[in-house]
Amino acid sequence: MIVQVQCYAGHKADERPVRFRIGDRDYMVEEIIEQWYGPDDAFYKVRADDGNMYLLGRHISAGTWNVESVQKPR
Repeated sequence: MIVQVQCYAGHKADERPVRFRIGDRDYMVEEIIEQWYGPDDAFYKVRADDGNMYLLGRHISAGTWNVESVQKPR
């Protein structure tokens, strides 16, 4: 699912996600749990303000962000 993501831009542009939108709802990133990078992609496992964990994938060559998975709290 393609999403809109706002990122923190510090020393370099788009360092990490801080907010994302799915449909008509905005989610604030409360914590970045894990992040890793590939040659053309970056992935962030985040906890959002709704308590769920989201795996956000940034596909650099395509210029898009996707929600790769959602994990609800137990």
